[in-house]
Amino acid sequence: MQIQINTDDNIEGHDALTAQVEADVRDGLSRFAAQITRVEVHLSDQNAAKGGIDDKRCLLEVRPTGQQPMAVTHQAGTLQEASLGALKKMQRKLESSAGRQNNAKGGHSVRDLDPL
Repeated sequence: MQIQINTDDNIEGHDALTAQVEADVRDGLSRFAAQITRVEVHLSDQNAAKGGIDDKRCLLEVRPTGQQPMAVTHQAGTLQEASLGALKKMQRKLESSAGRQNNAKGGHSVRDLDPL
């Protein structure tokens, strides 16, 4: 699983920030690692110098093997909260997607049951 961290012009992409976000993504998506080829994390500050509540945004894009890319976003007061929120959303989305693939329609009908 390859992880790429991108920041906008309003966020300084420090090594510590990159390492923390990458570690969070690896831990949070570890059980899906065999199904994921690439993860892109886009961190941005929506209001920049103006400040404001919940102006940090994380867009998390995951590219599962053999499927279309999936993306989620989360806004929060800090970059850490935004990235963890997006990660939780992605975990739910991947679980839901995996569940739909494993439980396809077309199971046995009541007509297939033995009569009494």
